[in-house]
Amino acid sequence: MESLGVLLTFPMNPYLEEELSKRCKLFRLWESPTPEARRDFVRANAGSIRAVVGNATVGADSDTIDLLPGLEIVASFSVGLDKVDLAKCREKGIRVTNTPDVLTEDVADLAIGLAISTMRRICESDRYVRAGKWKSHGDYKLTTKFSGKTVGILGLGRIGSAIAKRAEAFGCPISYYSRSQKPDTGYKYYSNVLDLAANCQVLVVACPLTEETRHIINREVIDALGPKGGTHKHRTGPTRGRA
Repeated sequence: MESLGVLLTFPMNPYLEEELSKRCKLFRLWESPTPEARRDFVRANAGSIRAVVGNATVGADSDTIDLLPGLEIVASFSVGLDKVDLAKCREKGIRVTNTPDVLTEDVADLAIGLAISTMRRICESDRYVRAGKWKSHGDYKLTTKFSGKTVGILGLGRIGSAIAKRAEAFGCPISYYSRSQKPDTGYKYYSNVLDLAANCQVLVVACPLTEETRHIINREVIDALGPKGGTHKHRTGPTRGRA
C-alpha cells in the first residue's frame, strides 16, 4: 500500500519530522527556495499529497489547496489557523485540525512575566548592573510594581481568561473587551477598546489576528491608555483565545 503523502510546509521539531517520516511519504516544501519553485514542487507531487502539515508560519492558502485535488486534511502544528483558508477547506470538505490549549498556561505565564519585567525594568536594570554603572551612577532608578494595577484584556478567550486568573492573584482589578460579554466572570466589561484602554494601566492583547482585529491597537488606543499605561501584546491565531 502506498504511503500517505504529506506536505510538510515548514521545518518543525526533529521528533515530529522523524515520526512523520516513519509513517508517511514526506514532501518538504521549504526545500524549494522561491514561491515559483514551491508552486512547481506542489504541482509536480499533487497526485501523492493527501495531507498538509503546517504551523503558524506556513499553512494552506487557497492557491495551495487548489493545487491538491486529493487533499483530505490540513493539520496545523499550532493553535492559530490564520494561515489556513478555512472557507476553502469547508467548501471542499477538507478536515482541519489544530492544537488548542496546548500552550495556554505557558502563554499566560509569559504574559504576566513580561508585564512584571516591563514595569520592574528587569532587563534594563540587568544591563545596568552588568555594565558596572552602579559604581559610577549609583543605584538603578526606582521602578513600579505590577501588583494592584488595573489590567485590561482584549479578548477574553482561553488565553485571556488564564491571564486574568493570574493577574487576580496579584490583586489586579480586571476588565476586558470582547465580541460579546462573558457571563459570570466578575470582570468589568467594556463595549469598545478605547474605553478599555482609558480605564486600565496594563493592556494585554490576547485576541485572534483576523481582518477584523488587524491594527485594533492604533494611535487612539495608545493615547487612551496614556503615558502611565503599559502594554503587552500577545498575537494569536483565529482560534487561540477567541475574543
